[in-house]
Amino acid sequence: MFSLAGKSVVVTGGSKGIGRGIASVFAAAGANVAVAARSTADIDAAVSALDGVGEGAVIGVAADVSDPDSCRAMAAAVVDAFGGIDVLCANAGIFPEAPLATMTPEELAQVLDVNVKGNVFAVQACLPWLIASGRGRVILTSSITGPITGFPGWSHYGASKAAQLGFMRTAAIELAPQAITVNAILPGNILTEGLADMGDDYLAGMARVIPAGALGTPADIGHLAAFLATDEAAYITGQAIAVDGGQVLPESPDAVAP
Repeated sequence: MFSLAGKSVVVTGGSKGIGRGIASVFAAAGANVAVAARSTADIDAAVSALDGVGEGAVIGVAADVSDPDSCRAMAAAVVDAFGGIDVLCANAGIFPEAPLATMTPEELAQVLDVNVKGNVFAVQACLPWLIASGRGRVILTSSITGPITGFPGWSHYGASKAAQLGFMRTAAIELAPQAITVNAILPGNILTEGLADMGDDYLAGMARVIPAGALGTPADIGHLAAFLATDEAAYITGQAIAVDGGQVLPESPDAVAP
């Protein structure tokens, strides 16, 4: 049960943070994993770190998900290497801070181009092979920010993450006849490189308001992505699942047990 051995998996934004955690879990499960990102240096570092983690192959592919031609080239490179595509983890995303009062059209467009259009373009590029797989899986990395919560300076980011869920639901309906499922993971506060740089006091303060008492790890997101990619998850589609240690549950910080 729950085997991913030999499956062909694409992880966009897979060189760092949550994406790298997702790629690591799939690699450990024996899948053939393509790490897609914009920076070749980051790709090389990720591939080197994942080499030998599991029995499958790991390759790197340079890709800019905001460019449909780049997404098509990414899909073609993966098919050349692995012979097909069974799973797309559309994880690539950006989160620059921009207060609403001063946000420029360019700042808004940049976030929507990567976080929303990038999901659509990546799915379109991989779609012929997801159909050919006969059990294609699309897993989007959304966020609790936007669909459930808000945070100052991230109105454009929140809008993009909510938009992903609208895309997911209709894509799930359209692709169901081809035995393709489309689901989204909504991470809460996950301990990635950027958060680690904020210091121990900051991290401890964040953990105190999470019922689980700790920040999540990239692997926590990867484990759910891996399950959604299995044959056993074939009847789950169009769902948005929060992985946040209960972060969105308390009415106020006082509701969290000390």
